Amino acid sequence: MFSSGSGNTVIKSKLISRRMFILSVSKAIVVVGVLGRLISLQINESKKYKTLSDKNRFREWKLAPERGIIKDYFNTEIASNKQVYQIHLIPENTQSIEEVFFRLKTILNISDNKIFLLKKKISKQKPWDPIIISDNLNWSEFSRVNLFLHELQGVEPIVSVARVYKDNSSAHVLGYVSQVSAKDLKNKDYLKNMSVPGIAVGKTGLERRLDEEIIGKVGFQRYEVNAYGKRIKQIQVDQGQAGKDFTTTLDLEVQKYTTELLKDNAASVCVMDIYNGDIISLVSSPSYDPNAFVHGIESGYWKSLISNDKKPLTNKAVSGLYPPGSTIKTIVALSALENKITRPLNTVTCKGKIELFGEKFHCWKKKGHGVMNMRSAIKRSCDVYFYEISRKLGVDRISETAKKFGLGKRVLNNFIEERSGVVPSTSWKKKYIGQNWYLGETLHSGIGQGYFQSTPIQLCLMTAQIANGGFEIKPRIIFDKDKNNLKEYLKFKNENPGQPLPADLLIANFDLKPLFRNQENIKIVKDAMFSSTNEPGGTSYGSRLEDKRFTFAGKTGSSQIKRFTEEQREAEVKQESLDYKSRDHALFIAYAPVSDPKYAISVVVEHGGSGSKAAAPIAKKVIKKVLERHDLRQSINFQGEEV
Repeated sequence: MFSSGSGNTVIKSKLISRRMFILSVSKAIVVVGVLGRLISLQINESKKYKTLSDKNRFREWKLAPERGIIKDYFNTEIASNKQVYQIHLIPENTQSIEEVFFRLKTILNISDNKIFLLKKKISKQKPWDPIIISDNLNWSEFSRVNLFLHELQGVEPIVSVARVYKDNSSAHVLGYVSQVSAKDLKNKDYLKNMSVPGIAVGKTGLERRLDEEIIGKVGFQRYEVNAYGKRIKQIQVDQGQAGKDFTTTLDLEVQKYTTELLKDNAASVCVMDIYNGDIISLVSSPSYDPNAFVHGIESGYWKSLISNDKKPLTNKAVSGLYPPGSTIKTIVALSALENKITRPLNTVTCKGKIELFGEKFHCWKKKGHGVMNMRSAIKRSCDVYFYEISRKLGVDRISETAKKFGLGKRVLNNFIEERSGVVPSTSWKKKYIGQNWYLGETLHSGIGQGYFQSTPIQLCLMTAQIANGGFEIKPRIIFDKDKNNLKEYLKFKNENPGQPLPADLLIANFDLKPLFRNQENIKIVKDAMFSSTNEPGGTSYGSRLEDKRFTFAGKTGSSQIKRFTEEQREAEVKQESLDYKSRDHALFIAYAPVSDPKYAISVVVEHGGSGSKAAAPIAKKVIKKVLERHDLRQSINFQGEEV
């Protein structure tokens, strides 16, 4: 029989053994668990933790691509790039945004207002998306940031590129670039995978039209950092791909010369090659500085632009709408000849006005021009003659001819600023105004008033197609190597003067679209334009160039802003005596040289008064400049290099 003491000992021994077993099993489970986790970390999740480790050791920064360069016809860069110093910040990579901004404020002297705006922007975007603190630092500021970089977690100094424009002469045709907006990301699919701080997109003009091709492909740089985030060494750099370069048909020298001529005027000039549609010059005045938009425009400059009555931000050459005035008389005359409404020598007697259903229709010359035929009516711009012709012709036939020659539709492709204008007709008025057409409105249309609305580039195209003999051309600003079929036809015609080709053979052999029924009618209009500029009594005789190398044929016009009262007519009030806003717009169209036409021009001077006094003198100087550079232009081959 065992004593109670020995029994307790056995029980205690068993209890201890059981506890030791449980403890050993627990230890084994823990060890197995730890080993399993280590194996899992080493094998199954090694990639994940290696990535996290690399994220601590390495930094990767996307680089904005270099935009393609835009050049003029002579290979001069008119929109290029320059090196800029920027400071970017990734909020996710900094422990304290407040501390970073406090340090940056002392280093770069950033204003409290800018810091407020930056914080507001950070709050609206993802924490890993970079934000630009400064995008155009000077070297001293950039060096100072690099010196204190170890104190600026999440901050990265970047050497990037930014757009730079040579001067302001081509501001409207080139447009400008600025930072990507939410609207850009929504409307442009090609931007959705280009989330790069500092990337700029085209907002207007050629920059917008060519943006997808000219923007380039994103690059990146990768480098190793220490525990403080300070760069140790660069690991990899991919510069991306620069955007495509483009050569334009523009002549920068003519652009600058024309811009200077238009200084202080609200005006525009368009010059076009009459055979291939190359736009030599497209200037709108006043201009603006496109460089001001690249890094964000200052509020003071922006306010000065939008408050300017002469609208410097508007590209008047393609979006300014003006009644064509007497420049339309060339089309009315051509339409009358084509539709056999009249003959060139048929006359109309101008006594200064006519009456129709109780309404008076005045000629610009109070006492009238006397007996006028077509040539003399265009030469002296007789309104009464064209009232009578348009009455017989009807607005629909005027409309048909006007549209053939380029009015009422956009001239350039994908220029968002361009407007189509209005060529009125009976159906147009019924559709858009909901009213019937009246005969008196036809008379107004016959002298380019009433509902007519045209852009300067349309008037230039109209003139070019008259000058080239009546063949359709497609104007272009971006240069390409297409063959000039119209030139080939003219060469054939000169070599075979006795073999005129009918319209169907013109289309089949030369891919030309004739705009005429009888080409002789166009010759009659061209001769009348010659008389208007080069014979005494012509409305632009005072602006003629007697040197045969530069002699041009033109037609003046005035777009009426306010109708003259009977009292003003009786007093023979002059345009220059009116206040600026009440004066007519001044217009002029021409082609040159007369002996061998090459270029067409249109000039519009807002509130210039009369075409003969305000627009024709400008055209005279621009035409001379363009023709002086013609041989140089011809010496350039299809690659934009001198032969």
